[in-house]
Amino acid sequence: MTPVARTAERNDDQMTSATAVTGPEQDATETVAAGPRRPGRRPGRRPTGSAAARRAPRWAIYLPLAAYLLFTLIPFYWILLFAFRETGSTALVPWPLTFEHFDTVWNGAGFGVFFKNSVIIAVLTVLLTTVIALAGGYALARFRFRGKNACMVLMLCTQFVPGAMMLIPLFDIFRTTHLINTLWSIVVADAVFHLPLSIILMAGFIRNIPIELEEASWVDGCGRFSGFRMTVLPLLRPGVVAISSFAFISSWNNFLFALMFLNSQDQFTIPVGLSYMLGEYSVDFGALAAGGVVAVVPVVLVFAYVQRFLVQGLSAGGVKG
Repeated sequence: MTPVARTAERNDDQMTSATAVTGPEQDATETVAAGPRRPGRRPGRRPTGSAAARRAPRWAIYLPLAAYLLFTLIPFYWILLFAFRETGSTALVPWPLTFEHFDTVWNGAGFGVFFKNSVIIAVLTVLLTTVIALAGGYALARFRFRGKNACMVLMLCTQFVPGAMMLIPLFDIFRTTHLINTLWSIVVADAVFHLPLSIILMAGFIRNIPIELEEASWVDGCGRFSGFRMTVLPLLRPGVVAISSFAFISSWNNFLFALMFLNSQDQFTIPVGLSYMLGEYSVDFGALAAGGVVAVVPVVLVFAYVQRFLVQGLSAGGVKG
């Protein structure tokens, strides 16, 4: 064999030994290339530290809810029992149903007039509160002026003043303006006490709406009012519904102002009418329960309609911009 052939054969052997790696070195190379292996999970072992491990048992959730519902629904069932049960009956199930108590309340006790007055006061209070809250909330959200923070603090402080402390000043004002024994006195008083919180909530909701939407409408030729009406107001629906629902329910259930500022039976509201059904020596529980059902039904219907907007409106209005 020539020297050239021996040199070529020696080079081939070196290349073969360099490329053919077997045994432990090959395993180590494959391990490095594949990356570190994760230890497998043992069969039958539950994960720890996860949400599943911290999940409470179902009875711990449903038992408090059931107790709360029982505590809340028993009074309503008791009212329905007396309202639909015959006079003198002691059955725990109102059967056969009777509507004589509703006829007594609606026609005999004048609850039709009380219901009409309550509806008028609640609707006017909602309209007045909503319109002023939109204007005041827009001013606090969009304008910068001296004393704005102090104004908001003062409005919050008014929520700590009980309504009973304002009876004498309000009575004197309404007597001077000849509003005593009129429905407008209740509308104004209710709206005044609803407005501070309503304005603050509306201001927080308007802050969440980009001002660029209004600026785009101004560029298109809209004024401030028309731009607000076409761009901002449609987005304020949850906030308007939340404020309106609270104003309606509070005005519907208000007893103190109606008792103090109204003195004729044709101006009474439902809460005042219910109080006059409590006799000195005897009480018609069936008629009183029927009146309570008449008072509760509108509130239940309002909440059934607005509950999908209520949480969204309150959460958006409570965010500081």
